[in-house]
Amino acid sequence: MSKITCHQSISVDGYAAGPNQSEERPFGDDGGDGWGNTLHSWMFDDADDNRPELDQATAAGAVIMGRNMFGPVRGAWDRPWNGWWGDNPPFHGPVFVLTHHAREPQPMEGGTTYHFVTDGIEAALEQAREAAGERDISIEGGPETINQYLAAGLVDEVRLHIVPITLGGGSRLFDGVPPLKLEQVYARASTTVTHVTYRVLR
Repeated sequence: MSKITCHQSISVDGYAAGPNQSEERPFGDDGGDGWGNTLHSWMFDDADDNRPELDQATAAGAVIMGRNMFGPVRGAWDRPWNGWWGDNPPFHGPVFVLTHHAREPQPMEGGTTYHFVTDGIEAALEQAREAAGERDISIEGGPETINQYLAAGLVDEVRLHIVPITLGGGSRLFDGVPPLKLEQVYARASTTVTHVTYRVLR
C-alpha cells in the first residue's frame, strides 16, 4: 500500500528557507547565495554519500507541491513559468501544484507533467493517489504546504534532512501544526547532513 510522505531539508532550528525570500533569492537569507546551497548541497556536492536518501526521494509515483515551491509568479498566470528546474525537471512523473488560479497541464521533458489543482489539498491528494497507484506520494514542499497536510492528519512519514546550520527565521516546518506523536524509523548521518525518518502515529 502506498504511503504519503514528505521530504524536507531543514536547518537545525527547523527552517526550510530563510527570511526575505524573493525571485532572486528563493531561499531567502539562508547563509549562502539564497539558492538553497546551504540547505541542499548534500543533494549535489555530496550526492554519492547520500545516494540511499536521494534514491528514496525520487522513487515516488506522484509529487505534490505548493505554488511557492513551483515558482515566484503570484496571482494569475501572467507570464510563462514552468518551475525552477528547466525543461527536464527531476520528478519524471505527475506533479500536482496547489494554486488558486486554473491552468492547463504542462508536460515537460523526461516524463514530468505539472497539473494545477485549484480545489485544495485533499483534491490534490486524491488526484495524486490515482496517478501513483501502489507507489508512494511525496509532498515536496514548501513547508507551508507540508504543514497543511500534517495539520490535516494526511501524512504517514516525515523524512527530514537536517543540515548543521541555524537560520533564525523564515519558513519553518511544523508551524501551526498540532502536537504530533512520531516514531523514529530511520536515522543516518553523513558528512554534511543527518537523515531522519519519522512515522506519524495516529
